[in-house]
Amino acid sequence: MPDADGDAADPVAADVIDPYDLDADELAALLDGLGEPSYRATQVMEWLDRGVDDPHEMTNLPLGLRDRLAASFGPTRPRLVAHTVADGGRTHKLLLEYRDGVAIETVLMLYPDRATVCISTQAGCAMGCPFCATGQAGFRRQLTTGEVVRQVIVAHAVLASGQLSAAVDVQAEAGESTFDLPDGHPDRVTNVVFMGMGEPLANVPATLGTIDWLHDRLGLSARNITVSTVGLVPAIRRLAGHGKPVTLAVSLHASDDALRDDLVPPNRQHPLATVEAAMEHYRATTNRRVSIEWCLIGDVNDSDQQARGLAAIARRTRSHVNVIPMNPTPGVQWEEPSRAAVRRFMDTLERAGANATLRDTRGRDADAACGQLLASYTLGEGRRLPVAVGAAERVDARREPDAPDAPAEPGGAS
Repeated sequence: MPDADGDAADPVAADVIDPYDLDADELAALLDGLGEPSYRATQVMEWLDRGVDDPHEMTNLPLGLRDRLAASFGPTRPRLVAHTVADGGRTHKLLLEYRDGVAIETVLMLYPDRATVCISTQAGCAMGCPFCATGQAGFRRQLTTGEVVRQVIVAHAVLASGQLSAAVDVQAEAGESTFDLPDGHPDRVTNVVFMGMGEPLANVPATLGTIDWLHDRLGLSARNITVSTVGLVPAIRRLAGHGKPVTLAVSLHASDDALRDDLVPPNRQHPLATVEAAMEHYRATTNRRVSIEWCLIGDVNDSDQQARGLAAIARRTRSHVNVIPMNPTPGVQWEEPSRAAVRRFMDTLERAGANATLRDTRGRDADAACGQLLASYTLGEGRRLPVAVGAAERVDARREPDAPDAPAEPGGAS
């Protein structure tokens, strides 16, 4: 399991250079070592930033240099294994495979005014949250900066190439639903959220390196970049001092340590009091409001008591709360809350003074929603997702036996 600061990223191969792993200084040093003038590094970097990683396609470089760069860079481009469409064409899940066979999922979400890509920082996840399919599937390895950046590059290429329309047409022909792309969506990535597979702050080098690339080379504002974490306190403080005030989203999911120990195992090392202090430090250092993410699980963390506790934390840290009903996933025995439970939870938050939003769930019909990434792919390979041992039982045992249930909704859960 990676340490809290994530400093031990696993390289894919020592004999191959992924050009997207190189920052501007490292690329300049590489070209200098090949005896090239300094302006060559700028030329190569411009090609890379446009998504061109094959030196033979860098037509303003001398032929000899193209050959030498091709020998250095090697085959590091990920393979697009599958492209799945959801939400009537608004959500696209991309299954990418790297050269060592490790696969990850990236999600592209389209809106009339923006194109947001949800990127992964690890193959799998070591955090072990029992309501998340990715966490239950286990951890395979860290991704490098280049492998994380390439997810944005692939999303850019898909947006610009017409692949979106082709994928929508294929899925529509299958008769599964009515599919159409939203009118006026951008042809380039405008927002990036580190909310895919893995814990971004358990892989700090790749996360910070990708933030730098997004900001300095792709030109995204720090406000258009969001980093999610379960609350790894040392890494939150490190991110605060990095100098790029991205949005920090902390996944709480419980308002007391007893429940959070079960739902978010890292809480045993970083309890709520220390997470709150880190959130306040981040706000004070960056002058950016922190967001709280809350996966609402039926009969687990949807009680009035949890809502009031969450509201208290939000008030103390001056945070905005995003509530996302749990997405049903194979291998996870809990269920999404009823509509009545969701309404009651949101009403309690409002009465308790919390600034909260009920978030729309995107990608559920393609297993592309929060907590679902890699679920169908893993099951398709025959590796069943294990049920979290003991976690559900411990939560159920703490529930008050006389606690009133939410009124049943016609048709079951929402």
